[in-house]
Amino acid sequence: MSNFVVSLKTGQLQRKNLSTSSSTKRFFGNISFVVVLNLLVKPGWVVVEGLVQDRLGHAVFGTVTALTSLTMILAVLSDLGLTHFSVQRLAAEPGFVAESFPVLLPLRGGLNIVALGMMLLVGLGLGYHGEQLVVLGAVGISLLLTQFTQFIRGTLQASQRFNTDAVLSVLEKVLLLLFVLVCLPGGLTLTRYLGVRLMAAGFTTALLYGLMVYLFGRVRYDFNFSKARNLLRQSMPFALITLLYGINERIDMVMLERLASPAEAGYYAAAYRWVDASMMYVWTVLPLFFAKFASLQHNRAEQQSLLWFGQRVVAVPMILVVGFVWFNGDKLFWNLVHSRPAEVARMVFCVKVLFVNVLVHSFFAIYASLLNSAGHVRLVSRLVMASIVLNVVLNVLTLSSFGAVGAAWNTLASAVLVSVGYVVLMPRTEVTVPWLLLGRLLGITVVLCTVWYQLREHANFSWLIETAVMVPIFAVLLLMFGLVRLSELRRFSG
Repeated sequence: MSNFVVSLKTGQLQRKNLSTSSSTKRFFGNISFVVVLNLLVKPGWVVVEGLVQDRLGHAVFGTVTALTSLTMILAVLSDLGLTHFSVQRLAAEPGFVAESFPVLLPLRGGLNIVALGMMLLVGLGLGYHGEQLVVLGAVGISLLLTQFTQFIRGTLQASQRFNTDAVLSVLEKVLLLLFVLVCLPGGLTLTRYLGVRLMAAGFTTALLYGLMVYLFGRVRYDFNFSKARNLLRQSMPFALITLLYGINERIDMVMLERLASPAEAGYYAAAYRWVDASMMYVWTVLPLFFAKFASLQHNRAEQQSLLWFGQRVVAVPMILVVGFVWFNGDKLFWNLVHSRPAEVARMVFCVKVLFVNVLVHSFFAIYASLLNSAGHVRLVSRLVMASIVLNVVLNVLTLSSFGAVGAAWNTLASAVLVSVGYVVLMPRTEVTVPWLLLGRLLGITVVLCTVWYQLREHANFSWLIETAVMVPIFAVLLLMFGLVRLSELRRFSG
């Protein structure tokens, strides 16, 4: 048996001996550490990406973003659900990674090559040519490298090196941010931007693979077609759900660039950038709850308790963020100094509509995590597919006339549809929907916005002071609505 397998199994045996209390504390500690790291990196990248858009122009940036979105949709071919499937299996069967990784790693590498070829073929089919295909290839390679690193990070998770994994999860973004900042003073061109993206992704992949070999020894590849086929068969439901979620989130950008104009895609990208930054919190936390739900799949009482806790963890911070955007959305585009007032106004309207979408996801997305962990992946896939069909139909009908604004409303409509579906499917998990808690979350949102509006109307504060005043008001409202309890605060502070 290779050192790689021995090291992983050693970590897994240690994991089995942990008490429930220790495991729970580590789980919530992981949430805090991962979120803090991303909160330190993501705001800086959002600002820098805005500067990139300002330098390249809305049309060029819109084209790059549309091609990036296309690669993100098709990148599912490089994974076929293997990463998501492995997370679920690892939560329930600690020995899964050690036994299967020698087959999965070369399989994953081969799928990357297939995916890149499919990206270029689909790009040709959509009418991209010349320089656009070069851009598509560059962003495709960058994304495939990024997803490959996400897959091999499973070795760190399996050996309980969660802090190291968390640092590596933001390394590429930090490198890209630094590389772009170096390029800005001398003038940022499209070629340089694509080059630094490739550099950051390539360096991170090489570093992570080298770290894996250093920690666990050389991986002795043992590719077996029969075993690979069996693993792919089991991961296919996750491949479908990953593809559907990718289409659901990224199809607007591609359709905007094709049906409206690259500039409209740029406006939407500027607004969606802030949505993506905010949802980073949600998409960082939810996978941790997914794994925890999977490990508790035979304990409905614990799942119910975890859902009640997770509902608040996911939604409460987003309510304050959404309130800020609704009342100060124009402040998000301060770095687009070359944009006309009409362009800024269009982006502000889009971002306000899109943050209603953020609020809906923050209330209901955790139900999808519970449903998927309980094995209802196909049902969730059908639900997401229905929302995609609605979104695509609405896009075809509206994008040529309404552009980015139409895309924002269509995204919201599909989010409402899929969220209602999650609630309808919840009885299949035997975990009840916390209606009272949802009512409290909606109530605090209404009260917060009402207070914010009154403060805006009757006080002549700057937006910074206004926001500073609303933060403690929100904290008081949390206590009043029972969303945070003093006993919980004492326990965590102690």
